[in-house]
Amino acid sequence: MACPICGKDSQPRYRPFCSKRCADVDLAKWLRGDYVIPGPPLDELPSDDADRPED
Repeated sequence: MACPICGKDSQPRYRPFCSKRCADVDLAKWLRGDYVIPGPPLDELPSDDADRPED
């Protein structure tokens, strides 16, 4: 299996990555928001308040 960051062979210790560096690069991409899940922007979602009963 190839490392998804650099393409080298993955190492069992860091699977699916080849090294701690590539694992850290991937984590940084998640933290910066470079990876996104497709869907409508949050400001277009219906309000949760509309479904709550009033106390």
